Amino acid sequence: MTAPLRPLRLGTRASALAMTQSGHVADALRARLGREVELVEVTTHGDVSRAPLAQIGGTGVFVSALRDALLAGEVDLAVHSLKDLPTTPADGIALAAVPPREDSRDVVIARDGLTLGELPVGSRVGTGSPRRAAQLAALGLGLEIVPIRGNVDTRIGKIAAGEVDAVLLARAGLARLGRVDEVTEVIDPFQMLPAPGQGALAVECRADDVSLVEALSVLDDPATRAAVTAERAVLATLEAGCSAPVGALGEVVEGDDGEELWVRAVVLSLDGALSIRMSTTGSPGDAFGVGSRLGQEMLADGAADLMEGPQPGGPDRVGEQHA
Repeated sequence: MTAPLRPLRLGTRASALAMTQSGHVADALRARLGREVELVEVTTHGDVSRAPLAQIGGTGVFVSALRDALLAGEVDLAVHSLKDLPTTPADGIALAAVPPREDSRDVVIARDGLTLGELPVGSRVGTGSPRRAAQLAALGLGLEIVPIRGNVDTRIGKIAAGEVDAVLLARAGLARLGRVDEVTEVIDPFQMLPAPGQGALAVECRADDVSLVEALSVLDDPATRAAVTAERAVLATLEAGCSAPVGALGEVVEGDDGEELWVRAVVLSLDGALSIRMSTTGSPGDAFGVGSRLGQEMLADGAADLMEGPQPGGPDRVGEQHA
C-alpha cells in the first residue's frame, strides 16, 4: 500500500489579506490535486520595517523572505500578490502558476458614500501609492493627497477617525476579504490605470522540483499570465520599481483572427502634471515582446525623464500589498 503524500507546505505572509489569498490557493490545490496543504507563516522585511519602501530597498521586500524559505526547503511553494514580485527572475525559483485574476481596478472608499467627483475641493484622500497619487492629481479635482500606510483595516479606519475623507485601494484585495460592499466608487482604468500585475496572484516553487512545477500548472490561467507578463515587461523595460508612478493593464480579447493582447500603460511625473500614455496590441503568445516594445516606445517619448529625481515629500509607502 502506497504511503500518503505529506502535506504541501505553502509559505505565506501573515497579514489577513495574504492569508486569505493563500487560503484560496490551498483550497484550489486540495480540490484539483486531492492533496492536503498547510499554511506556513513567513515574516518578510516589508512586514516589520516602518520605513518608507524606497528606503528599505523597494522592490522585493515582501517577497525575498518567502523565496529564501523556498530555497532552504522550509516550504514547498509560496503565494504572492504578483505586483510585489521583482521583474527580474530569481535564480532557482519558478513562477509555476498565475491563477485567474481578480478585478484589477482601483476603488474609492469615502465618507458618506461619496465618489471622487462628489468630494468637496480640499478633501483629504489617503493613498500610499505614488502611482495612485500621481493619477489622482492628474484628474485635477482639487483634492489633497495624504500619504498613509498599513493594512486595509488601518487605512479604512483613518476615515472613521477623521484623518482623511477617503482612501484609494485595490478592489481585488477587498473582494478577497469580502469587503467590496464598503466601496463607494470603482475607478475606470481610463482615469486610473492599475499597477502592473494588480489583482493577480503568483504561485512560486523551486525550479528543480519538476513534479511540483507540473502539478501547480493546473492553477495557471493563460490569459491572465499573458496580460501580466506584458504589463511587467513594460515595467521592466522602463526600469521602474514598484514605487514609480507607472500603471499598466493588459487584456486578452477575441479579435477577428483569434485572441489578441491589448496593453495600455501610463508613466507620470510624481505630481501628475505630466504623463505619457500609450497602448498597443499583439499576440498573447508574444506577451513579453508586446510589453517590451510598448515600454521602449514610451522611453523614446521621454518616459525616463518623468520618473527621474527624488520623491518630494513622497508618499510613505510600504507597497500596495494590503490594498
